[in-house]
Amino acid sequence: MATAKIVYASMTGNNEEIAGIVEEELENYGYEVETTEVSQAMAEDFQDADICVVATYTYSDVGEGVLPDEAVDFFDDLKTLDLSGKVYGCCGSGDRFYDDFCTSVDDFDQAFAATGATKGAANVKIDLAPEADDIKALEKFCLDLKNKAQSL
Repeated sequence: MATAKIVYASMTGNNEEIAGIVEEELENYGYEVETTEVSQAMAEDFQDADICVVATYTYSDVGEGVLPDEAVDFFDDLKTLDLSGKVYGCCGSGDRFYDDFCTSVDDFDQAFAATGATKGAANVKIDLAPEADDIKALEKFCLDLKNKAQSL
């Protein structure tokens, strides 16, 4: 059975909800999905998955967007992996109030690209909690991931 691994960082619960939506959608496509909060996850776990997803927030510190503290070690470990043959996607929640809206989503995208994994879907950036249009975007995100994984 095809597998997917979702790792999320969530301060407000929004990214946990996003991860749940992605998990449910990938399960609907027949994937066996494991979802883990980032402080409990090991980047190496992505080596055992066909599809790798990160859902993260961006912490705004003195007007500059940075990775969540709990995700820094995971992020650093991710960049050292060889994930050739894997498909990845990045998504996350942020607040458009900040100039650095969802920059950690892009940071994880770059980290995955460095691993040799194949980008399977456009990044999805959600303002605060996911609403109906955001859920549709996440459904398309999952469809794109599935299609890319099947084409490899």
